[in-house]
Amino acid sequence: MSKLFDLVALAAAAGIIVALIALPAVGSAGLTARDAANNFKDMDSQLKTTPPSEKTVMYDAQGKQVATFFDKYRESVRLDQVAPIMRQAMIDIEDSRFYEHGALDLKGTIRALASNVESEQTQGGSTLTQQYVKNLLVDSAKTEEEYREVTAPTVGRKMRELRYALDIEQRLTKDQILEGYMNVAYFSAGAYGVQAASKRYFSVPASKLELGQAALLAGITQNPSAFDPIRNPKDARKRRDVVLYRMAQLGHISKAQADEEAAKPIQLNRTDPVGGCETSKAPYFCEYVKYDMLNILSDGKYWKLKPKQQQNVVNKLNRGGYTIRTTLDMEDQHAVDKALRGTVAPGGNRVGAEAMVEPGTGKVRAIGLSKRYGAGKGRTTINLPADSAHGGGSGVSAGSTFKVFTLAAAIDQGIPVSTTINSPQTTTITGFQPCRYTGKFEDKMVKNAMVGGGPWTLSNAGDSEKGNFDLKTGTWHSVNTFYAVLEKRVGVCNAVKMAEKFGMKQASGYPLLPIASQVLGVNDIDMVHLAAAYAGFAARGKYCAPVSVTEVVDPQGKKLKLPKQDCHQALDQDVADKVNSILQGVLTKGTAAGRGIGRPAAGKTGTCEEFTCAVFAGFTPNLAAATAYWDFRGPWTYKVYGVYGADIPGGMWQQSMRNALAGEPAPGFQTPSRDFGDTTNVPQVKGLTVAAATAKLKGADLKVQLASGSVDSDQPKGTVVSTSPDAGTSVPPGTTVILYVSAGKKKDGPQRRRGN
Repeated sequence: MSKLFDLVALAAAAGIIVALIALPAVGSAGLTARDAANNFKDMDSQLKTTPPSEKTVMYDAQGKQVATFFDKYRESVRLDQVAPIMRQAMIDIEDSRFYEHGALDLKGTIRALASNVESEQTQGGSTLTQQYVKNLLVDSAKTEEEYREVTAPTVGRKMRELRYALDIEQRLTKDQILEGYMNVAYFSAGAYGVQAASKRYFSVPASKLELGQAALLAGITQNPSAFDPIRNPKDARKRRDVVLYRMAQLGHISKAQADEEAAKPIQLNRTDPVGGCETSKAPYFCEYVKYDMLNILSDGKYWKLKPKQQQNVVNKLNRGGYTIRTTLDMEDQHAVDKALRGTVAPGGNRVGAEAMVEPGTGKVRAIGLSKRYGAGKGRTTINLPADSAHGGGSGVSAGSTFKVFTLAAAIDQGIPVSTTINSPQTTTITGFQPCRYTGKFEDKMVKNAMVGGGPWTLSNAGDSEKGNFDLKTGTWHSVNTFYAVLEKRVGVCNAVKMAEKFGMKQASGYPLLPIASQVLGVNDIDMVHLAAAYAGFAARGKYCAPVSVTEVVDPQGKKLKLPKQDCHQALDQDVADKVNSILQGVLTKGTAAGRGIGRPAAGKTGTCEEFTCAVFAGFTPNLAAATAYWDFRGPWTYKVYGVYGADIPGGMWQQSMRNALAGEPAPGFQTPSRDFGDTTNVPQVKGLTVAAATAKLKGADLKVQLASGSVDSDQPKGTVVSTSPDAGTSVPPGTTVILYVSAGKKKDGPQRRRGN
């Protein structure tokens, strides 16, 4: 072995002489050929590099590709997937004795030395193996400093490459080295590797390359910038012809074949490499996945890293060759995009945003925005439907969609649904208990501070009413003053804890502010987490944190460990069932009446404070979605006056849900198995006989009493004229309903009752 290294060292010395001639600038660097040869045996021989960078590919839930990530476009292939003429062209022009020599071609080195002495132009003595080593080192460079080191015009660098090449020649076969080189080499125009180059320039796989195409590609690698056939077609053609006549000189094609191909102009059929989320059919979902991947690749520490460290993680995503399986449902995505862009002008400043989440799993099915994704006028790269941790902004106010958490807390605490609260148009409430809080409050970071408390003056919104309301009617009509009183009974801290059980936090990542006005949605949130929270109610109280990635596989077929998903029973099933039954009334009797989707559904409108935005969140047992509408330039500066949650947001939700669920099963909601002090509506019994009316009222769990006298009426004698309370009134079960019965005749003048 010692003799072998001595021979290699001598050969290396010859190589250094060529290197010194080729790199005169390093002649005074103090490293002589003899020094290099003496130190050669002491050099590290193991080439420690990562595999060549590969593009990362994202797939939807059905296995269709939806996005790619790369900064070096490469598709590695086996050597048998490269056309034989391409392999031959590469060997002939780069290293014609490749299969005859080892890591160093002594004949080639001496020839280069002689040529360099006699000519002003220098020739390199590097073998294809050495070039493979150099390309691996360049591809593995993660920083500018590392790149400069592996490309520095120094003798030391050449010696390291040779030492590594010797090791590779001992470990790999010639075919393995050639395969590796053809996959790592740069072919200009963003194409790394022969497969990427073949598709880039000719739109065919490397296995289909023909002679002229192969000669063109083989000629590029010597100087990718100079021989770029797109930017420098004349020089690229000259270099192609050099390859053709070298192949003819070596007898691998005939002179006639070389002449025929050289007479042809360069003919390209370009396919420009596309990547990133801008080219995806689901760009905002893609952005969400991208940040989930950055967290996966950094063990959840991405946002805690310094900028340079974050860039390393981004490089890992772009170069790692991962296969990403996601939860994206393109049919749902199309439904979202159609509803948003059909409602809100894509080029305007006002935006519509939506996210869809699957109940019981937390799988994010779609994320959309009315604006087109990308740079330029009328577009945005901010993932506005998402939180800041997923490339979003600061979010939008939740509006009255947050009332659901106070409702759930009230029912969970045993407050009867029939509880009636007098709710004026405007009221001032005092006595709220402050809550302990750690986070950002009034633009300052606080730790274990007591916040909230104090008096609160508020009014009902334009889509609310005033009067006496219970938990049903107060929710259906979204009565602010009702909910302010209810929240005080529940406790602000308890209401906020309920929201947190359903995964809610500020879009900025800070915890929810536990202040009294949180019940009206003053916390800025994102649509993905709001949809996931409502999906928790749809799943009978089982909350699952939103998840977008189901599997990640590296190029070697190894599955990456994914973060453990948070799935827990946030609320008793019966309580959730009761909440759902109340929220169904919002779509039939409340602020969103008319926004039904032709199947059992529930939801809640939200009009943000001072018309800064409007929000809607709703669900069926098998799909939940949240929508918002606001001016993305700044909702407090540019308000959306006159818009309520049932208007634009409710319309977008209605259309998207109808289309997304078309053809899907339409299950109903579960009926609560226990009594929550509920209310019942007085049924309509006008025109019925006393017996029929009594039966119907008792069937609604109500008691019946006849009025002491009869009523003059044009209705048939003995039939019911009216009731007290009136039909449709919400009352506690067991309430007595008085029946007023027709006397069978009508007198002139005002109708009057007989008796007391």
